[in-house]
Amino acid sequence: MPVNGIIAEYNPFHNGHKYQLEESRRLTGADYTIVVMSGDFVQRGAPALVNKRLRAEMALRCGADLVLELPVLYATASSEYFAAGATALLDKLGVVTHLCFGSECGEIQGLKRIAAFLAQEPDGYRAVLKPLLRRGLAYPDARAEALSLWAKKEAPPSSLPENCETLLSSPNNILGIDYIKEMIKRKSTIIPATVKRKGAGYHDSAESDGESPVSALAIRQALREGRSPDSLTAFMPQEAAELLQPCPGENSLLYTDDLSGILYYKLLAERESGYEKYLDVSAELANRIRNSLNGFTGFEAFCSLLKTKAFTHTRISRCLLHILMGIEKKDMIYGKTLDYIPYARVLGFRRSAASLLRSVKSNADIPLVTKLADAPAKLPPEAGRLFRQDIFAGELYKGIVCSITGRPAPSEFSLPLIIL
Repeated sequence: MPVNGIIAEYNPFHNGHKYQLEESRRLTGADYTIVVMSGDFVQRGAPALVNKRLRAEMALRCGADLVLELPVLYATASSEYFAAGATALLDKLGVVTHLCFGSECGEIQGLKRIAAFLAQEPDGYRAVLKPLLRRGLAYPDARAEALSLWAKKEAPPSSLPENCETLLSSPNNILGIDYIKEMIKRKSTIIPATVKRKGAGYHDSAESDGESPVSALAIRQALREGRSPDSLTAFMPQEAAELLQPCPGENSLLYTDDLSGILYYKLLAERESGYEKYLDVSAELANRIRNSLNGFTGFEAFCSLLKTKAFTHTRISRCLLHILMGIEKKDMIYGKTLDYIPYARVLGFRRSAASLLRSVKSNADIPLVTKLADAPAKLPPEAGRLFRQDIFAGELYKGIVCSITGRPAPSEFSLPLIIL
């Protein structure tokens, strides 16, 4: 039974995502598609536009068969840890035959060659990389330049593709390389495949006419500027747009700056003790945060204030979110000791995928969590820390929405699965 895996955020779900679901099913010949999706907070260090349940339902309505939540420790981490957590989850299900991801290049062989090289990371490559990092380059830029230099001057002609630097200049290519690299390190039997992205790039806010939003970023920006979901239906499947339509009127859309007040409180409360214990926060960045706190005017503005050549806006946003949520370096160390993923939390599934669920339950190396109330008794004790982080993230997200809407929300433990 071919089973396709997709790793996603769906923030929010748009036509490009539906195309990937359909095309990946065609490419892999899969009978079912399992989506590993970020929960209420996403990899760029921000809250998702709408909650995970709504986004899971969008995915199920548009072709996914089973949606699992990626633990927040990995969902808000850098590309490598995001990939490590997500691929470990798919691998441990014991049923996934393919992992299909979107890429700018749409060609798998070059990505596989780079991933194989990075999985080995020879000493000579590290010697090229270190001076670039000392120059103050951000890690993604330094890695791309180091690989390009290695490919041109040091490596045998067959070890890396000639267009290595071009491949590493696009965010989805980079993420795909990290997926493949992690699967190589895991000795996974999952077969990687890629679908070429159509339309706008990951960071693009509009098409060439400057008015037509087509990416998730563009849709978020358009909604923040006051456009109604009705005006965006050309860029979203009807099934997803219908779920999004009531959200602006209910004030249930969440943006990074909605976290500004609690972030400032957290930074102020811990200014004396410092921030270095938190994931991704270096001593240099911790000092910049402390010395710049009097200039705080909001989450996004503070990211811009702290930004340097070495610290990108996205990395800073992730670091601030880790501080806010209490995610520490030791948590990632602990996660690694668990081989990243100790359980699979189900957000929703289609009734037509009942045989897939049975197969996962029979073959998975980890417990499948369908009812949170049963999780403490069902999970191994060592999984408790990651589980509590996920619950805290969900409750925090709902609490922020409640503070905006004035309406209480049910607890994570009382929410039923999405079943279509």
